[in-house]
Amino acid sequence: MDKIQFFKDKYASVDAGIGESAVSNLQKEAFQYFENNGIPTVKNEEWRYTRINDFFTKDFEFSTNTNSDVAATEFTKLPAHDAANSIVFVNGIFSTSLSKVISPEITIGLIADAVKNKNEFVLQHLGSSASYHKDGINALNTAFAQQGLFIDIKKGAIVSAPIYIYNISNSITAPVLALPRILVHVPQSVEVTFAETYQTIGSNDSFTNQVIEMVVEQNAIVQYCKIQNDHTKSSIVSTTHVHQIGTSITNFVTVSLNGNIVRNNLNMILSAPHSNANMFGLYLQQGDTHIDNHTIVDNKEPHCLSTELYKGILGGKSTGVFNGKIFVQQKAQKTNAFQSNRNVLLSKEATINTKPQLEIFADDVKCTHGCTVGRLDEEALFYMQSRGISEKAATKLLLGGFAMDITDKIEHEAIRNYVVDLINHQLESIH
Repeated sequence: MDKIQFFKDKYASVDAGIGESAVSNLQKEAFQYFENNGIPTVKNEEWRYTRINDFFTKDFEFSTNTNSDVAATEFTKLPAHDAANSIVFVNGIFSTSLSKVISPEITIGLIADAVKNKNEFVLQHLGSSASYHKDGINALNTAFAQQGLFIDIKKGAIVSAPIYIYNISNSITAPVLALPRILVHVPQSVEVTFAETYQTIGSNDSFTNQVIEMVVEQNAIVQYCKIQNDHTKSSIVSTTHVHQIGTSITNFVTVSLNGNIVRNNLNMILSAPHSNANMFGLYLQQGDTHIDNHTIVDNKEPHCLSTELYKGILGGKSTGVFNGKIFVQQKAQKTNAFQSNRNVLLSKEATINTKPQLEIFADDVKCTHGCTVGRLDEEALFYMQSRGISEKAATKLLLGGFAMDITDKIEHEAIRNYVVDLINHQLESIH
């Protein structure tokens, strides 16, 4: 079946029920863009090294209705799950039966309901990521955005229980496509921690095309850890768009350990003076897998600080991409922006394409960027082996130390220990 027509039929059933509003117009424009441009190919410069359009030749299942036919016992929980807020998506649809909110400071609801109630925040901020990602994959998600979730937090709240987001794909009977969408409001003086995972149940292919948009206000602090450790028939395009409209602090850690094709878009938009954005990433890939991290830091106001460190460990026939852009607008004097990408290749077949970039329109700034690609330190390996440590154990120790710069940035202790255990398990299989 022609995939454009397939989505037109799906969209027609959604369009009939969304009525007329600023959001419905946004959805209609997004679907029109998707219809005109389709899924991005390698001819698109931003997708030059990542091919996702092949997945759309498959006969996948895509549901626009509630689909929670997964039992709570079937997916892996994050540590201290019972003491956390849980947001569960099954095949891209929010599951009320599997989700729970234990913190009274948090309110969740469907974007469609917020639109019906004319929620001004939703009407203003939904779809903001499209300004930075003008492609069919982002537009496709936006076309079905009313099925997404709106997370709102009470002003001034210090949320003691983390918010866990589970993206579950049920591919037992057929390949499945999921389009989860989340809009998050972090008001003034809020402190909150998020952790997010992806899991496919079933042996067929899964493809998750996710968009998360977050607005962070004055004096708020956000900790966010994204953990990608699905099986080798799962593919992900995850766009996380963070707009700091008040002086605030955000710390984002992305850990990518397994998957077929994984593409992460992380945007940090600094629209308030003295804001602080931190972006840390670790990708540890083996086999015939592909990881692509695209990051944007857009400094719009003066006196902002951003720190970005991404580290990669690539073995087997895996491929990696890092494309980091820092923009410093003319008004953003006294900006400090630091970006680094460091990579270790463990085999002759592993490859990395890295492209750090700066675009500076102000004249009083401190900005640095750089990248490194190399092998494990042979002298360090030799020294450790001369002290009676096996080559495999020495390799694991060195790579574990290399990864520690990233895992140490995870503030939540239980989540940090969980991620370290996953990394150690992955390192055990390195030859």
